[in-house]
Amino acid sequence: MNEIFKQQVWEITRFVPKGRVTSYGAIAKAVGFPNHSRHVGKAMGGCPEDVPAHRVISASGTLSVPEFQERLEAEGIIVENGRIKNFKNLFWNPLEEL
Repeated sequence: MNEIFKQQVWEITRFVPKGRVTSYGAIAKAVGFPNHSRHVGKAMGGCPEDVPAHRVISASGTLSVPEFQERLEAEGIIVENGRIKNFKNLFWNPLEEL
């Protein structure tokens, strides 16, 4: 995977505010590769600790990494059965908010 792509993914993810979530696809679009959401997921797998990877989830509002539930709940996000409650209201779109 291209190192520049990973750096771009991580940089955008650092902007996701506490208490909000975004999707792999939204980040892929923001870095100019709209069909590369899986690559975003792979980039998140090895991200630095200062990148809030727990705030990046699937477009359906489902957690890809169940271990992230505790971190999201600590930010006030309600997770029920592995899905973000009020996902549409909590969704952070980098193309609109950056």
